[in-house]
Parts: sequence; C-alpha cells; structure tokens
Amino acid sequence: MSHPPPTILQVLPALGQGGVERGTVEIARALVDAGGKALVASAGGPMVAELEAAGARHVTLPLDRKTPSALLSNAGALARLARAEDVRIIHARSRFPAWSALMAARRAGTRFVTTYHGSYNEDFPGKRLYNSVMARGERVIAISEHIAALVRERHGVAPARLRVIPRGVDPARFDPEIIEPAHLEALRRAWDLPEGRPVLLLPGRLTRWKGQAVLLQAAGMLDGPRPVVVLAGDAQGREAYRAELEALADMTGTTLRMPGPVADMPAALALADLVVHASTDAEAFGRTIVEAQAMRRPVIASDLGAPRETVEEGVTGWRVPPGDAAGLARAITHALSLPADARAAMGEAARAAVLARYTTRAMQDATLAVYRELA
Repeated sequence: MSHPPPTILQVLPALGQGGVERGTVEIARALVDAGGKALVASAGGPMVAELEAAGARHVTLPLDRKTPSALLSNAGALARLARAEDVRIIHARSRFPAWSALMAARRAGTRFVTTYHGSYNEDFPGKRLYNSVMARGERVIAISEHIAALVRERHGVAPARLRVIPRGVDPARFDPEIIEPAHLEALRRAWDLPEGRPVLLLPGRLTRWKGQAVLLQAAGMLDGPRPVVVLAGDAQGREAYRAELEALADMTGTTLRMPGPVADMPAALALADLVVHASTDAEAFGRTIVEAQAMRRPVIASDLGAPRETVEEGVTGWRVPPGDAAGLARAITHALSLPADARAAMGEAARAAVLARYTTRAMQDATLAVYRELA
C-alpha cells in the first residue's frame, strides 16, 4: 500500500456492542494503522473509548434520532464536518442516518459508500424505498453472497458497484491454544455446568428468531444423558421470552443455563462440545458461526442465509432446515456420537476455512481497497 488512504467518515446511529459497531471500529483502526484519518459520527456509546484508543476521532451527533428534523440537521452537520476535515468518502452503515449521510455527501462533494448489513424486511408500503439508501453508494458493500444476491434482486445494483466483503474474526483472539485450563474451569463453575455431560452452546441475544426454543425442543428429543444447553446472550428486556424458555426447559427436562451477555466469548466457545445456530430467519452473515469455527468447535447451523457459505456440510459443520427441531436433534445426536478424532479433524478444517476467508484483516484490507478505488 504505497499511498495512505484518505480521510474517511463512517456514519452510524450509535456505538453500542453489535457487529456493525465492531466492524466500524475495526475499519477505523485499519485506517489509522495505514496512515489515514478515521472519523466516526454517531450518538455515542460504550465503544467510543475503544474507537478513540485506536487513534480515530468520534464526533457526537444525534444520529440515533428518527425524525425528519433530525435527518435534515444531521445532514447539515455531516456536510460541514466533511468540508472542515477534507473528508473524501462518507461511509454509511445504517439506514436512517444513511439518508443524512447521502445528503451530506452530495452537498460536500464527497464520495459515498454504504454497507448493506441486513436483509431489511419490506413489511409495509414504502419500506423498499426507505431501505434503498443502502444500495445508493458509489460502492455497495455486501457482507455475504446472500446479501449481495438480495441487493441485486431488490435494487438492481450493477456488479461494477457491488463488493462482497464478509465480516471477519480476529484469529489471535479466537484461538483455542491461548485459553488457560484454569480459566475454563472457573467459567464452568460460574455457570454451574455438571461434570461429564456435553455442553450445547447457542450464542446470541434472546429473541425468538434466533431459535432458542427450537434448540430446547430438540434437546428434549435426545436419548441418553441429556446435554446441558447454554443460551449465551442478552435478553434486552424480553423477560417474557426468557420465562418462556425456562418453562420449555422444565417441560422437556432440559438442563438450561442462561448466563446473559458473555464478555469472554472465546472461553465460552472453548467450553462447548457443540455450537448451535438455530435461527429461523436468514442471517446476513452469522458472526458467531465463524467465531466458533475459529475456536475449532463443531457447528450445526440453520440451512438458510449466509451460513450456507460459512458451513460446508460434513466438512466444517452441518446444516439443518430452520425450525426443524427433530432434524436438529438428529444432527446433535450424530455430532456427539462421532469419535473424538473425527470431531477434532472437523474443528481443524473449520479453523482453516476461517483463516483462509473470514479474518478481520481480510475484511479490513478489502474495505481499504474500496476506499482507495474511489479516492
């Protein structure tokens, strides 16, 4: 990379703890490391400190507000910021603030990039128009081939404007070799996991479409000593759903643990004998799958959306029809019955696939290449 990247302004509603926010920080860090200038505009949040520690600058604007007045005032503020900081590219990462970012880019004469992060439902009139802002970038980044196909179908984005850049994981952090046995034992005690019983882990926030109930139904169909099911994720106020899952576990005779948000996901994955992805809606990418694969964990995933790209049937994991509890139960039984060396070989193949295609560095390099291409 002979020339440093230009000044880039990334725009999103807030800097919470999700995948979009994580990707924003990772790109900002890559820009700074490459000698560029990274600006991020959002309403703030817990990841601002990490962003600034990476050498980027955060600009606080009410980009989380969804009102016409906020849209217009944010557009003006972003345009002024772009002119003052000689921003060459505005990169929008979320729909409502993307409309402000698009207006700002036109006013300031900057290039405009978008990342199409989700499937974005179209459940009421005008929703496709609202979503279309994410397909209006001079370059549109899709986070999977699944999303790229959706963007082409819905919005007619030409191949010349479309770039597929999957999300990535840091293989130095998600590395089974660096997990201390004492740390694993402490986590096992904290979660009160019984000795000698397999652990099924489903990482993800507690929401119905993530399929926690499907996993509990499947667990209730298993013969012999039942695995312990760990649902690791934030309820985000869905206490009624949490109570429903507890009742379903009681009804199926399943030992259930719901530890809430997990700060040390590599250790949690290392504790699991099997990682389950049971989403009933198509995932745009499914980052927890590649995190599990990086940790050499066997994965069973729903056979729809981007997991069809990240899970090679019988090689790096298995896929089952979404919502099919009986099919999931059969896959769990098969996976747990494999000899240890066969499961270890699958784990090795899974990590090798992540290292080849789904690292943070690959995602950063590909995104910086898009910036250089435009600037």
